Amino acid sequence: MADVVSSALQRGDLPVITALLANDVRWGAPEQSVPTCTNKSQVLRWYEGAQLAGASADVVETVVFGQNILLGLKVRRDPRAKSESEPIDRWQVMSVEDGKISEIRGYDSRIEAERFATSGTSIW
Repeated sequence: MADVVSSALQRGDLPVITALLANDVRWGAPEQSVPTCTNKSQVLRWYEGAQLAGASADVVETVVFGQNILLGLKVRRDPRAKSESEPIDRWQVMSVEDGKISEIRGYDSRIEAERFATSGTSIW
């Protein structure tokens, strides 16, 4: 599963990403008590919006911790923008239940991402 997730994100392959998501997938930042996205449609709209804005990400790390997949990303905003031409390091933890991604958490720090990935807990 981790290889499929990594490959789909690397290519920005929305049909594959769609197939990987649970209908009630949640996505947000670790400090949020309520996630930004609470279903597959909202997550897909976010990905589509990012693609339309010219954003992209290279997957530079994929590590599996039980049911959690930690992904290291180099995120580029709109490549036409002069102010943010350097990629930004970001990490996501995707939790898998019944073969589908049920939760996505975004992190600015790998340490925080790994701490969540190895804890096996969710607050949502």
